[in-house]
Amino acid sequence: MNQSDQNINDTSQVSVSDLAAFVKKGIKYLKTKWLLILIVSIIGGILGVCYSIFKKPTYLAVCTFVLEDASSGSMGGQYAGLASLAGINLGGGTKDGVFEGDNILELYQSRSMIKATLLTPIDIDGTKQLLIERYIDFNHLRNAQDKDNRLNHIKFDGDPNNLSREQDSVITDIANTINDKILSVTKPDKKLSIIRVEVTTKDELFSKYFTEQLVQTVNNFYVQTQTKRQSQNIKLLQHQADSVKLILNASLGQVASANDAVPNANPQMSLLRVSSQKKQVEVQSSSAIYTVISQNLEMAKISFLQETPLIQIIDAPVLPLLRKHVGRTKGAVIGIILGMIFITGILSVKKILGRVMLASGN
Repeated sequence: MNQSDQNINDTSQVSVSDLAAFVKKGIKYLKTKWLLILIVSIIGGILGVCYSIFKKPTYLAVCTFVLEDASSGSMGGQYAGLASLAGINLGGGTKDGVFEGDNILELYQSRSMIKATLLTPIDIDGTKQLLIERYIDFNHLRNAQDKDNRLNHIKFDGDPNNLSREQDSVITDIANTINDKILSVTKPDKKLSIIRVEVTTKDELFSKYFTEQLVQTVNNFYVQTQTKRQSQNIKLLQHQADSVKLILNASLGQVASANDAVPNANPQMSLLRVSSQKKQVEVQSSSAIYTVISQNLEMAKISFLQETPLIQIIDAPVLPLLRKHVGRTKGAVIGIILGMIFITGILSVKKILGRVMLASGN
C-alpha cells in the first residue's frame, strides 16, 4: 500500500511539473510573437472605437409598482361568509388561481397584451401615432425601394379586433422580438410584491410610452379579471333592486288609487276595504324584498371594493431616460482585450496542433 501511494504521488508530481513546464513554454512562445499580438490588439482597439461610433445608443425605461391582492381573510370575505349563511353568494372569499404566484409576469409577455399595447395610439407633439407604427419607423422595417417588402402595403389603423392574417403575422413577429430583446419583467425580491418592467429600444419616446401603456393595459386586464365575478353580481343585484322598486312604486300608486276610489268608505262595509288592503299587502311584501336586496347590494359593493387588487406605481419612466452607450475609451479597451484574447487563443491552438501532429508523425 505504501509503494502504491508513492507511485500515485510520483505520477501527480510528474503531471504537475509537466503542466508547469508546458505553461512556461507556452508563455515563452507567446513572447516571441509579441509584435503580432500587439498588432492584432491595436486592430481590435480600432474596431472597438469604430463600434462605439456607429453603434446607436439605447434608452432604458423602467416602471416599478406594487401589486397587493385582497386576502381571503379580508372584510369582504367576512361579509361574503355572513351572506352565505343566508344563501347569498357575493362572489368573494375565493381567488382565481390564474394570477397566483408569478403568473402575472407571464401575462406581461403574452402576445395579447403586447398586441393591445402596440395598437394603442399615442400623442407625440400633437400628432397621434400607433405604437406599432413608431416601432416600424425607427427600426426602418419599411423600404419603399424593396417591392417585396410586405410592410409597404400593410397599415394598422383599422379595427384592432378585425385584423387580417398578414397584420396578425407582423404583430406576432414584433411581439416575439419584443419578448426576446426589448422587454424584461421581473420581481427584484421574491418575498415582496414589487414588479419591475424594463423596456430598452433605440427610440427614447417609444421606450417610455410603450412601458407606460403596457403596464396600464396589463394592470387594467388584471383588475377586471379579478373582480369580474363581483362586478357581474353587483349588476344582477342592481337590476333586481330596480325591478322591485318599480313594482313597489306601482303598488303605492295603486293603494292611493284604491283609497281615492272610496274616499268615505262605510266602516261596517268590509268589502269596500278589500281592494285597498290587497294593495297594501303587495306594498309590504315588495318593501321587504327591496330591503333585503338593497342590503345584499351594499354587501356586494363592499366585497367588490375589498376584492379589487391595489396597484400603486412606485416609479414611472420620465424623460430623459437612461441612455446606454459604449464610449470610445471603453470600446477601445474592450476591443484591445478581445483582440489579445483572440490572437493568443489562435497561436496557442496552432502551437498545440503542431506538437500533436509532430508527435503522431514520430
